Amino acid sequence: MRIGTMGNAINDGTIDQIVAEARQVAEDGLHTYWVPQIFGHDALTALAIVGREVPGIEIGTAVVPTYPRHPMMLAQQALTVQAASGGRLALGIGLSHQIVVEMMWGLSFEKPVRHLREYLSVMMPLLEGKPVGFQGEEFRVQGAVNVGGGTRPSVLVAALGSQMLRVTGALADGTSTWCVGVNTLRDHTVPTLRQAAADAGRPEPRIVAALPVCVTDDVDAARARAEQVFAIYNTLPSYRAMMDLEGVSGPKDLAIVGTEAEVRDQLHEVASVGVTDLNAGVFPGNPDENARTRALLREFV
Repeated sequence: MRIGTMGNAINDGTIDQIVAEARQVAEDGLHTYWVPQIFGHDALTALAIVGREVPGIEIGTAVVPTYPRHPMMLAQQALTVQAASGGRLALGIGLSHQIVVEMMWGLSFEKPVRHLREYLSVMMPLLEGKPVGFQGEEFRVQGAVNVGGGTRPSVLVAALGSQMLRVTGALADGTSTWCVGVNTLRDHTVPTLRQAAADAGRPEPRIVAALPVCVTDDVDAARARAEQVFAIYNTLPSYRAMMDLEGVSGPKDLAIVGTEAEVRDQLHEVASVGVTDLNAGVFPGNPDENARTRALLREFV
């Protein structure tokens, strides 16, 4: 299982801090530096800079919402980041959530599975340098893009439900999850995605699982902190459905916490269910917990 961490500076830091954060991940010997696309810096623009400044590691989005960006534009952006970084981008995309799409952006969230299927049908050929002629219900696209030095990135979809996983397995390279526990990954996510990829004649999919991680001697305090830090995810229906499937009360119960030995065992369990990549959301309560958590991740690599 490859190990990466989720960046924090993308939302509340400066560009220099984002670069420094990525550089630390590379110096730690980890595989991937992931950034979300929320309401701070634009993820792909920032990663283009990171890709020029920080060599060696994979850089990934976890994830860029599809609704605000036309698939041809996102293909251009992704290929540009590929050209800037020497081909090290993992393009994670997702639908976001109905409340964001409809209440913030004023767009329709009707038929999200159709939206994803059509989006990938347009974007994937463009990423491969092929022209697209597509006539769908939501997208009607004729065109091509030409980005010198841009090669196709791996495309990961934040797919949670069965229909989304089947579309992802058929058309993309894997999934990037959040708020999905080990049992749900083992019994739902991994087998559904693998079967869909096999049915479509595609390679074994990549399964990136993002989970909160903290090495600590005070598990109760860490879980209480996780409950506070990640409280918003209890209110989003798609994440809540995954936590209900796992049988947990909230993100605090999904967090990987404990001593070095306990966290090590939990990481081995994550790997054992078919997860190919861990995206660790490190959430320390103090500098000592931060140092211990990062040391454990380095050791696990």
